[in-house]
Amino acid sequence: MPPSSATRNPALVQGWEEWIVARALRASSTTPFPAPDPEPSPALVREAVRWCHRVSSTFSRTFHLASALLPAPQRSAIRVLYAFCRTADELLDAATPDLTVFRAWRVLALSDHFPRAEPVLLAFSLVRARYRIPSGYVRDFLDGVALDLTRTRYDTFDELARYCYGVASTVGLMSMHILGFTGPEAISYAVRLGVALQLTNILRDVGEDLRRGRIYLPRTELRDYGVPESHLLEARVDPAWRAFMRFQVDRTRALYRSALPGIRYLHPRGRTAVATAAVLYEGILDAIEHLGYDVFRHRATVGPLRRAVLLARALRVSRNPNAPEP
Repeated sequence: MPPSSATRNPALVQGWEEWIVARALRASSTTPFPAPDPEPSPALVREAVRWCHRVSSTFSRTFHLASALLPAPQRSAIRVLYAFCRTADELLDAATPDLTVFRAWRVLALSDHFPRAEPVLLAFSLVRARYRIPSGYVRDFLDGVALDLTRTRYDTFDELARYCYGVASTVGLMSMHILGFTGPEAISYAVRLGVALQLTNILRDVGEDLRRGRIYLPRTELRDYGVPESHLLEARVDPAWRAFMRFQVDRTRALYRSALPGIRYLHPRGRTAVATAAVLYEGILDAIEHLGYDVFRHRATVGPLRRAVLLARALRVSRNPNAPEP
C-alpha cells in the first residue's frame, strides 16, 4: 500500500529535518581550522589549486559551470572544496575500498599541518582557514562518506536523510562560508538543498549503485509500494516501480522548492551560482521522468537546449528567490 497522505506531502514530515538542523547548528559553532604553519610556498599553492580545478572540470560539468559564475577568489575556493569532497568519494568508490587507507587520509585531512604530497589537502587546508569553515562540518562530511564502507541499505527515509546530510548538506554548509551568508537562518535551507541534491544523485544512479551492491532507496517505502529488492536486481520497470519513483521525484522536487527561498540569505555574489546548481540538478528529475523511470539501463542527463532554459530560470530565481514559479 502506498504511503499515507501525510507521507505523500513532504511539508508535513519534518522529523528528519529537525534532527539534522540541530546537528548542523552544533557543528556550526565548532572551532575553525587554523592557517597551516609554516605557510606553503606560492608556487606549491598554485600547482595544488590548478590540480583541484582539473578535478572539478573533469568530474562535474554542472558544478564547474555553476562555479564559473562566481568571482575569482570564491570560484577557486569552491573548486578546491569540490576536489576535496570528490577525492574522499573516490577513495571509497574504488573497486576494493580500503578503510585503513581512508582513515589515514582522514587524519591528514583534519590535521593542522598541510601535507606537501597531497595537493588537494594542501589547497583545502588554506581554503578552510581563510573562510573559517567550522571543523564540525568537515568531520560530519568525512563521517558521512565513510558510511559507504560499512552500510549498503537504509530502512527509513529518516536514516537516508541523515546520510544525505553527511555527504551533501555539509558540503553546502561549507560552501556558505566561502560564498558569504547572513546568519544561522540560512542553515535549514542549506540542509534541504543538500538532501535534495543527494536524493537526485541516488534516483539517477540506482542502476550504477546496484552494480556496486548498494541500495540507498528506503526499504520501508519500497515495501509500501510493493517493490521487493528482487525486482530491483531484475531491473524491473513496472507500474509499482513507476509509482514508487513518482513519489520519490515529487518529494525531491518539493525539497528544491522549499530550499530555493534560502538563496536570499546568501551574499549576492553567490546567489546565481547556487541557483544554477540547484535548478540544473532539479532538471535531472525531469530527465528521469522522461525515461519512464528506467534508471536501471539509462543515465538521466540534461541536454544542452534544456540546460539553456534552466539557466534562464536560475537567473530569475537568483534575482527573486521568493517569486512563484511561472
